[in-house]
Amino acid sequence: MTGLDPFGARLRRAMDERGPLCVGIDPHASLLAEWGLNDDVTGLESFSRTVVEAVAGRVAVLKPQSAFFERFGSRGIAVLEKTVQEARAAGALVVMDAKRGDIGSTMAAYAESFLHKDAPLFSDALTVSPYLGYGSLSPAVVMARETGTGLFVLALTSNPEGGEVQHAVRADGRTVGATVLGHLALENAGEEPLGSFGAVVGATLGDLSSYDLDMGGPILAPGIGAQGATAADLPAVFGRAVRNVVPNVSRGVLRHGPDVVALRDAAERFADEIRTAVTAA
Repeated sequence: MTGLDPFGARLRRAMDERGPLCVGIDPHASLLAEWGLNDDVTGLESFSRTVVEAVAGRVAVLKPQSAFFERFGSRGIAVLEKTVQEARAAGALVVMDAKRGDIGSTMAAYAESFLHKDAPLFSDALTVSPYLGYGSLSPAVVMARETGTGLFVLALTSNPEGGEVQHAVRADGRTVGATVLGHLALENAGEEPLGSFGAVVGATLGDLSSYDLDMGGPILAPGIGAQGATAADLPAVFGRAVRNVVPNVSRGVLRHGPDVVALRDAAERFADEIRTAVTAA
């Protein structure tokens, strides 16, 4: 056990105190170049350190995209470890965006890599894929409950290819995406003030009134900013579940780097816009 309160409770506090915003840490090559950094480990470290310095003490959630660190091998993973540790030390919750998904002992190993209290990459939550069957995530669910961490499960993603799987209709008449949301509702049943098992649902998807998004857990919502969605769109997309939405903004904030003050100001603007939109809903 970690002694942590459940992730959902910690996330609710962070959202209420700091505003409902997740800032992605996505050090892809083109963004490193825009910052005047080389596409190497030194550039990766400078980029990540600057983002943490600028916003980890202000925003509710930081979400490093693991792949952009993994591409540099062991030295990149070392930078990721430091980034996670420093972000959490500054008070931000860290969602590791690794989108892991497998079965049995392999899924258990993924869970141990990111959710075990002694793991070098210990994070507050992990993104996972349920498309080997929701039940394949069981080892991660069990570990999350044991360690006070959480999961964000891919449900209705913003990429256009996702629909061929997520909107497919099962024999019982429900779509695959709706089935995932139904499983999450069961995981979160009775949890207050917020469950620890969330969904990834794109903010760019428009009318989702045919889906029950109010499943008791948080909704990680990419798409605000560079992908075209705005804070004002959130109530129409998410309906009564909007208070539990954690919009993710990456490029909309990161393009203001490497200036620390400009990064911080951009994050605070997005947080204020989102808070206003959610409060008015």
